[in-house]
Amino acid sequence: MITSRQNQQMKRIMLLEKKAGARREQGLFVAEGKKMFSEAPRDWLRGVYVSEHFAADPGAGKLLSDVEYEVVADSVFEQISDTVTPQGIISLVKTPQYPFLSLFRGRRTHLLILEGIQDPGNLGTMLRTAEGAGVTGVVINRTTADLFAPKTVRSTMGSIYRMPYFIAENLAETIREIKAQGVRIFAAHLSGAGQYDAADYTGATAFLIGSEGSGLSEEISALSDERVRIPMEGAVESLNAAVSAALLMYEAKRQRGRGNGSGEII
Repeated sequence: MITSRQNQQMKRIMLLEKKAGARREQGLFVAEGKKMFSEAPRDWLRGVYVSEHFAADPGAGKLLSDVEYEVVADSVFEQISDTVTPQGIISLVKTPQYPFLSLFRGRRTHLLILEGIQDPGNLGTMLRTAEGAGVTGVVINRTTADLFAPKTVRSTMGSIYRMPYFIAENLAETIREIKAQGVRIFAAHLSGAGQYDAADYTGATAFLIGSEGSGLSEEISALSDERVRIPMEGAVESLNAAVSAALLMYEAKRQRGRGNGSGEII
């Protein structure tokens, strides 16, 4: 049993939780909780740690039957956990990598492109919603919150394991490459001429969503094929970025027809 937070494995977990640079350098991220452990591909796991209380639970043996794990003293586990009420299990997971072209599916391509999203919870929610809406990939720029920060990972509710992504070093250049693949790009923008549900999203489509505070930069929004507007009443000036993304992604799903439950459009 690990009984000190000074243990090298514990120090590694805390470093990975706090430092995006360490996550990038080591190619690992921390996934906390039973759901995140259960849904993690087994060949991605690089370490599993459970509290002594969790290990003593009668159901733990079945849950952990296919992996090796370390038991951590409850007092130490509370210190390394990134949550207020720890569930008692932490996994170290290999960071997946996806080739850029793997995000495309011909006419079925459905992309979400994010510029400068700052809130990890919003980012995680977008990935989770994207999976549900049949999105084929998410593109983010370097000023967007870290995709593998603990709060982002928790907010995805497991979609982090299944949603292909691409981190763009130069977002403008990446958008030009996306357009070269025959994808029509729509920017969610307050100056949009048409309402979001009037555009045609049945072909290869990508949606541009900007930061919570300032929206899309002019450089990036100018690269879109069309700006679309989400109508609002009252004194509301804009919607939460994750809500805006959800409306657009699900409108595309609606136009393309009801899915068959496997992510395929029929």
